[in-house]
Amino acid sequence: MTTESEDRISNVLAERYASPAMRAIWSASGRIRLERDYWIAVMKAQRELGLAIPEEAIVAYESVRDQVDLASIQNRERVTRHDVKARIEEFCDLAGHEHIHKGLTSRDLTENVEQLQIVRALELVRLKAVSALDRMQRLAKTHSERILTARTHNVPAQFTTLGKRIAMFGEDMLQATEALCQLLKSYPGRGLKGPVGTQMDLLTLFEGDVSRVEALENSILRHLGIAVSLHCVGQVYPRSLDLRVISLLVELAAGPSGFAKTLRIMAGHELASEGFAEGQVGSSAMPHKMNSRSCERLNGFAVILRGYLSMASELAGDQWNEGDVSCSVVRRVCLPDAFFAMDGLLETFITILDQMEIYPEMIAMENARYAPFLATTTLLMEAVKAGAGREAAHEAIKQHAVATVRDLRHGIITQNDLVDRLAEDGRLGLERAQLQQIVEQATTQVGLAHRQVELFSEHIEQLLSRFPDAANFKPGALL
Repeated sequence: MTTESEDRISNVLAERYASPAMRAIWSASGRIRLERDYWIAVMKAQRELGLAIPEEAIVAYESVRDQVDLASIQNRERVTRHDVKARIEEFCDLAGHEHIHKGLTSRDLTENVEQLQIVRALELVRLKAVSALDRMQRLAKTHSERILTARTHNVPAQFTTLGKRIAMFGEDMLQATEALCQLLKSYPGRGLKGPVGTQMDLLTLFEGDVSRVEALENSILRHLGIAVSLHCVGQVYPRSLDLRVISLLVELAAGPSGFAKTLRIMAGHELASEGFAEGQVGSSAMPHKMNSRSCERLNGFAVILRGYLSMASELAGDQWNEGDVSCSVVRRVCLPDAFFAMDGLLETFITILDQMEIYPEMIAMENARYAPFLATTTLLMEAVKAGAGREAAHEAIKQHAVATVRDLRHGIITQNDLVDRLAEDGRLGLERAQLQQIVEQATTQVGLAHRQVELFSEHIEQLLSRFPDAANFKPGALL
């Protein structure tokens, strides 16, 4: 018989997709350790500022900091029906003292610890984002000369390079990563503000000494590693700040998601793939299948993130008076799970970048098929220069191009013969040799694609110099 503990409902995002490092930040035991560190930091600061807290009490609390019994805490919560009170009682019983949480409200604990979790999670996301960008710029440079048929509306348009295409999605991600860096610099902590934000209890505890209240708060902000403080809040910090954080995650997911969707399209045309590991199975029924399962997963993560963004947007501006806990159940889901999804997305993206394959022969075949079509803008201008009327030349090229496409699609012809058809049309005033030369030249004309890749790479190198550890990061969360 299956017991209740064996049949527990798991968090799929955390257990299947997120890395151990991200799980550690948001796990129940990890959070409790952060809370205990926070309580100890407050006690130490209070003692230094004159409160009667024995040194041996602090030592006792420190000695039991890692004794985390989740079942015991849950049993206490069933009685108190208050999660923070249960954790206070547990920590005090373990230490044999009652000196934590003096002058604090539950939100002085939970708000600050949750913000610490957010900051640490954002730092981990930043590391992986920079690592992904480093891989993108290296791939972009590797393929900066590889001519590729570019598409708009998913229809062949002009020539580009594969490196330029990679850099295009990288530029999107780079902008979001810089925004993430700025958010980490400006992210404000709530600090110690008390039940309604007036700091009255702390002021009473310190006998009306404003300087000691401010000194305590500054000490705690340093402990949290947060440089900026909110000065005027109620019981909770503005939930618009959570909206800003998750919105940033959605923005950061956009570049990788666009890349993954395009790679899926390229795989369908056999131009590239995300790779296929030895022993991997694409389908239980169709042995030949090599699906873009990682790219599909990545796009799925992006959908999940947008869902959590919707949840966070419902909380912004929805607090009554100085605060309530109507947001609690929502935030317990959307904050950790948004980071689990973002972590899984980045781990998946880095894996794709490390394992993707390019098929030059297939790319060359596609270029040859579409080259005459992609040269039509140049053909039109050359016809005008030769004396043809613009509209007459446009109509002639359109008629022959459409006819050629139809014949190719119906199998009437196997090679693009647009040049031959145009050479026989006197409306353009161009000889076959001229037309052929224009088409051949068009296959090498990619504008400033090479220079754009260089500029993208330079920006990534500058970013990497600020976060050198990112160059050595290797994904480890996914099978």
